[in-house]
Amino acid sequence: MTMFSSRNWREYPQRYRLEASKFKKSGKTYFPPRAVDPETGDTEQEKVILPDTGKVITYTVIRTAPSQWTDIAPYALVIAELTDGTRLMAQVVDCDVNEVKIGMEVRIEFRRVQTESHHGVLSYGYKFVPKWY
Repeated sequence: MTMFSSRNWREYPQRYRLEASKFKKSGKTYFPPRAVDPETGDTEQEKVILPDTGKVITYTVIRTAPSQWTDIAPYALVIAELTDGTRLMAQVVDCDVNEVKIGMEVRIEFRRVQTESHHGVLSYGYKFVPKWY
């Protein structure tokens, strides 16, 4: 499946605007949005925009990358907990992979994720940058 499938088009609102679902009963926020709260079965929800700052809670460094990302290897992928408690996984950019640490403050930026085939069609999404950058 390529990045430009119908699934990719359906995911644009959450990828571009960081839309999440917040459920009324539990008060929990889920990203990507869910139709049903897995803990309570609640379907009553509101759409919220995620905060753009958080802290790294775990990370890994990819040194042997898949073919489409060999030009950027090594790179770090992190799971960060945003200020509202939502956890999000993304690549950390604009710093050396050896500088990534648990507890590091990060913020979300809208960036190019990849270029599709020889046509040069660009795909955008979110990445983390160190808050001090």
